[in-house]
Amino acid sequence: MARKSAESPRVALVTGANRGIGLEVCGQLAERGVTVLLGSRDAATGERAAADLGTGKRTVLPCQLDVTDVGSIEGARARVTEAFGRLDVLVNNAAILYDTWQHAVDADLAQVREALETNLFGAWGMVRAFLPLLRRSRHACVVNVSSEAGSLSAMGGGTPAYSLSKAALNALTRMLAAELRDERILVNAVCPGWVATDMGGAGGRPVAEGAAGVVWAAMLPDDGPTGGFFRDGRPLAW
Repeated sequence: MARKSAESPRVALVTGANRGIGLEVCGQLAERGVTVLLGSRDAATGERAAADLGTGKRTVLPCQLDVTDVGSIEGARARVTEAFGRLDVLVNNAAILYDTWQHAVDADLAQVREALETNLFGAWGMVRAFLPLLRRSRHACVVNVSSEAGSLSAMGGGTPAYSLSKAALNALTRMLAAELRDERILVNAVCPGWVATDMGGAGGRPVAEGAAGVVWAAMLPDDGPTGGFFRDGRPLAW
């Protein structure tokens, strides 16, 4: 079943969106007619990024948002509530600390906690805060931008802070999907693959390709999958 046409454009909020995959996701969603709120910790940076994207018929609005700051999350929720009264798509993209220099046997646990604060608790806090607005949508979904580094079936050593935080995000995805299934709110995790961004480094796939899988999950039909882990629209092993 395809999504029914809405009276007004769908509204999406993307966290950590002033650069990289998040920025590209905003652009691709806007190209599809979605009204996009571009979340950025630094307000000025977010304003510049939104201005660059929001040309022609595309609507991209800046939204100051630090997912580790409860006050910032509440401020963003108040803005979305006042402007739109609902949220159709939440993309939890904000992530930090691809700690290639660490190993689990001697990891700096302060850095592990820092990664969990953004990559897990940031996403969790966003869902908790915006759930009332998602419940007002006719076609709500949550997309958690994860990584195959968090797949237990493929996990080895290294990058303990990042891998552990993404494994936990995957677990959260399963829990939320199960609890929100009866409310028809889709919740999925997406691995964009190794992408050539500031975090991923040179040599990865183009940003547009990695972002396309996130956008696919954000635009799923009402009877689309929930509680899944995907890359490029295809299931990944947990």
